[in-house]
Amino acid sequence: MKSMKEILMKALGWAFMPIQRNARFFVFMYLLGVVVSYATLPDAPKATVYGNLWLELFIDVFLLCIVLAVLPRRVRRWVRLLFAMVAYVVAVVDVFCFVRFKATLNPTMLLLVGETDSREAGEFLSSYVQPDILLSGVGAVLLVAIAHGLSLLLPRLMKRLPVAWRAVLERVGDLLPKLVPLAGIATVALTVWAVAASWENKCAMHTMFSKTDMGQVEHELTKPDHAVFYQPIYRLVFSIFSNHLAAKQIEKLIVAKDRVEVDSCSFRSPTIVLIIGESYNKYHSQLYGYEKATSPRLLKRQKNGRLVTFSDVVAPWNLTSFVFKNVFSMHVVGQQGEWCDYPLFPEVFRKAGYKVAFITNQFLPKAKEAVYDFSGGFFLNNTELSESQFDVRNDKVHVLDEGILSDYDAMVKQQRIDSNANNLIIFHVMGQHVNYNARYPKRQRRWHGDDYDRPDLTARDRDFLSHYDNATLYNDSIADQIISRFEDKNAIVIYFSDHGEECFDDGFKHFGRNHSAEITPRLAHQEFDVPFWVWCSHDYAVKHPDIFQQVLQSKDRRLMTDALPHMLLYLAGISSKDYNEAYNILSPHYNEQRPRVIKNGVDYDKLMKKAKQ
Repeated sequence: MKSMKEILMKALGWAFMPIQRNARFFVFMYLLGVVVSYATLPDAPKATVYGNLWLELFIDVFLLCIVLAVLPRRVRRWVRLLFAMVAYVVAVVDVFCFVRFKATLNPTMLLLVGETDSREAGEFLSSYVQPDILLSGVGAVLLVAIAHGLSLLLPRLMKRLPVAWRAVLERVGDLLPKLVPLAGIATVALTVWAVAASWENKCAMHTMFSKTDMGQVEHELTKPDHAVFYQPIYRLVFSIFSNHLAAKQIEKLIVAKDRVEVDSCSFRSPTIVLIIGESYNKYHSQLYGYEKATSPRLLKRQKNGRLVTFSDVVAPWNLTSFVFKNVFSMHVVGQQGEWCDYPLFPEVFRKAGYKVAFITNQFLPKAKEAVYDFSGGFFLNNTELSESQFDVRNDKVHVLDEGILSDYDAMVKQQRIDSNANNLIIFHVMGQHVNYNARYPKRQRRWHGDDYDRPDLTARDRDFLSHYDNATLYNDSIADQIISRFEDKNAIVIYFSDHGEECFDDGFKHFGRNHSAEITPRLAHQEFDVPFWVWCSHDYAVKHPDIFQQVLQSKDRRLMTDALPHMLLYLAGISSKDYNEAYNILSPHYNEQRPRVIKNGVDYDKLMKKAKQ
């Protein structure tokens, strides 16, 4: 009968066995993980690698070695080789993307690769794969791969060593079995420590991969404890998963597209312009009583009488991509089904005979794109859906929003936009999207931190506040310049922002957005209340006095922007089964009592009413 000591020694041997059987593989996969983490470290003063890198990488590689250890020796050798090759290729691609595009593998990159033909691939390789790449992190990854390959030759090299050297190595080899128990103890201790340290992130990964649509994925990423895909292979899997989820909704949208029917169209409004703003806190606009002159041009138009400001409009979400899905779809919150089960309003306009232009400064596919932009733009950038929605669109983003004005002017000059046709023109600006100091030309800065009498804020906070107001002032000039291009046309212009933004108001020393599960009245007030206004040209107001009066009479009605497409179809005179006048704020049959459910669960009006009690 075996003694307790023998049983313990054998158990420790089993603990170390996965590494022992895959020693070379373990060492180089661990080294690869570390090298990649540092090779993709952003060039920023406070940038650091993933905090749990060393322990989580240990447990990841160790678990893989456990799987390999139970395989038959012949099978293990080939599986190990296959995994190593995949790991090195994915690592090289990941680091290459970081070096050339300042972004690691992401869903958009994978999408772009899928849409690239052989000619484009050849042009890409000739443009970006240059000898200097070997001096970057890509070269470091390749060195690890080469060292791994050369290590396979060690047994042959050892046979050529002098007899004396081989004798020394043999003695060392004789000592190794005696060290196994110590290695086993270290393995057990490290495993317990690594599992405890990595458990939270692994659970977060499981949560992420259990999501059923891209919206849920994006919302999960707003949480501070979301999963960290700290290695290239995880980033690849996440990108594949995201594209898979997007593809499912694309399929539904294509089905909905093919069901679009238009009975008739009167082209009531020959030119309809929709401006979609970004991160606009309405309480920092003069149109809504802000003390600083952040909207002088629009305020002047308001005083002239043809710009009508709506007082009670909210966004369904405080995430751009969620808002875009809700606003572009004919579906409204509360209806049966999902947003992707219904057609997109530009498709209805095109079916009716309108020429539709989409000029965006955000939702264009690019290598360095966050998941949020991928989530908000995949249904706009899919080739089939894009062709069904838009006759013309721009193909590049700009540092400043004035760039999309140039895009529009070029389209008109090139006759890609026919000013004499019936047009729906959609402008999507970056507006006041963080970082605020990058959203306006520095030469146009009007306010500085010292211009704010806010002793409750730090100097840094007041500086952020000044940047936001300067960006708001610049946004005012962009909206005004868009309007000026339609002054002499029979045109109506509608503006709204996708969502609001925190900006040190209501006693809250914070900027940006708070994605916590709880929606407080203050949060709803700042992040879901949005500016909304309608401007009519002189010609339009004269030819459509009834609509202009309807706009004036509706300005204080409650509205949630998910219903906007129904107002747009009414303005166009489109008769379709997808139109419902109960959602058209200009209609006498508009249902103002429809619950405005924000973030898919909170009744905005009940929340605010309760706060006032």
